[in-house]
Amino acid sequence: MNTPLNKRFWDVVSVREDGDGYAVFLDERQLKTPAKASLIVPTMALADGVAAEWNAVEGEIKPLKMHLTRCANATIDKVAHERVAVAAMLAEYGGTDLICYRANSPEELVERQGVAWDPLLEWIAAQGAPLTVTAGVMFTQQPENSLRRMGEMLLAFDPWQMTAMHDLVTISGSLVLALAVSEKHLSAEHVWPLSRIDEAWQEDQWGPDEEATKHANIKRGDFLKAADLLDLVES
Repeated sequence: MNTPLNKRFWDVVSVREDGDGYAVFLDERQLKTPAKASLIVPTMALADGVAAEWNAVEGEIKPLKMHLTRCANATIDKVAHERVAVAAMLAEYGGTDLICYRANSPEELVERQGVAWDPLLEWIAAQGAPLTVTAGVMFTQQPENSLRRMGEMLLAFDPWQMTAMHDLVTISGSLVLALAVSEKHLSAEHVWPLSRIDEAWQEDQWGPDEEATKHANIKRGDFLKAADLLDLVES
């Protein structure tokens, strides 16, 4: 049975300045994280987004549908305390980046990968992190200086940006693609298909699989939400 705290108990959702950030209030009750910290976000835009999620609640509170609130909770309770560790974990993706591992055949797939990914390799090289391309699945060691440079790029993100980067990297499987979005080199809408070159080719050959398509659409939605979080944090 639901308790009153599982259901909407407030009438008005409001945003108020709190120090250098913004807090969300349900009537006169300030939102807290699961760890009981004050939920204070860095921009008005993000606070408005969180407030909109709570204002949209009708009856039962459904946390899984409140993406920005969950991101705020994760940032405050976890990422803010483990930012360097999260950056190190994400940096590991650069060592086995999706866009560096190419097919041997067929020729059409090899060509698609080159057209999609070679410009991104040129871009990341211009950022000081040239990467080595290989064909097949055998591990290839990337230049240490390049890995160090991408690690530095990650460490430049604050905890809020790091939360968004976590999803951009882990969902796409590519640190380079995520950095391209975060640095505004390409839009998330443009980048998402670039993370699915192999899957798109398979669909062209054999037709779409309903379950796989459903799963891919969920991942796409989560990827775009992560990019939206970046925009709200930086607005």
